[in-house]
Amino acid sequence: MSVLSRPAVADVLARLFAATVNPAPKPAVRFTEIPGRTSTVSIPTRYGAVDATIYHPPNDDERPPVYLNLHGGGFVVGHPEQDDPWCRYLAARAGVSVVNPDYVLAPRHRFPAAPQQIYDIAWWVADGDRTWDGTRLCVGGQSAGGNLAAATARQALENGGPDIALQVLFYAPLDLVTATRDKPSTIGARAVMKPWMGEVFDTAYIPDPASRRDRLASPAHDDAHLAGIAPTLVITAEHDRLRDEARRYAEKLDAAGALAEYYEAPGVDHGYNIMSSATDITRATYDRICGHVQRVTTNGE
Repeated sequence: MSVLSRPAVADVLARLFAATVNPAPKPAVRFTEIPGRTSTVSIPTRYGAVDATIYHPPNDDERPPVYLNLHGGGFVVGHPEQDDPWCRYLAARAGVSVVNPDYVLAPRHRFPAAPQQIYDIAWWVADGDRTWDGTRLCVGGQSAGGNLAAATARQALENGGPDIALQVLFYAPLDLVTATRDKPSTIGARAVMKPWMGEVFDTAYIPDPASRRDRLASPAHDDAHLAGIAPTLVITAEHDRLRDEARRYAEKLDAAGALAEYYEAPGVDHGYNIMSSATDITRATYDRICGHVQRVTTNGE
């Protein structure tokens, strides 16, 4: 067993990484031409109140649909503002209100705190006493946020709500059972996701390897019944170490009749819409998501 699998070591490294990483999107993918109109709210949860930024669509005279966006960060980094370009883009192009919350992080709050808190947030967002239409709810996230989106949809399935029109899993880690070092990348050592990162993040989030088999942690590794789960858009990147597990989960969803689309962005790696200058590919991915969101949230369809 690697020393990085020791919780005491992983916790220190996770905190150090969270304190030093720069999550700001590259200039090419900031989409500054798209203005954003925002407000802030505090959302009550079983783990305390969390702050969230609301991105309003350009024309929301009537109650628009709503999209709950969950930022990435390996379950240990908390910078929801890194998704500002995406949230502005989504609100403007899909005509939805976007709720972009913070959430509890490891190692201070280990699994299952984050998925439980996000589930609380989803219920709050779905409440009828909002400026948006909570009956037209989509949930999505990037990287660790995609994992939490999948966990939210699973909890909604098991607990009878809230109703989710679409879940968007954007280069998400969906198998925490398999070690990151055993997940190949087509570009080898140049891959963004280094083996040590997965080992540290997974240990800080779920120290007990056996607990990583939980369906809320590793849906691609789990064989639970998925019939009735929210329709799902699965997005991967060609060079991402996490591509294959997302593809496996997409196959499970397809077998259950719940796969809206599986899309693999060509020529890019994990986090390309934040950490690269792949403007055209990022825009194409964003437009694909917006199209799915519009389709499932349009009244009468």
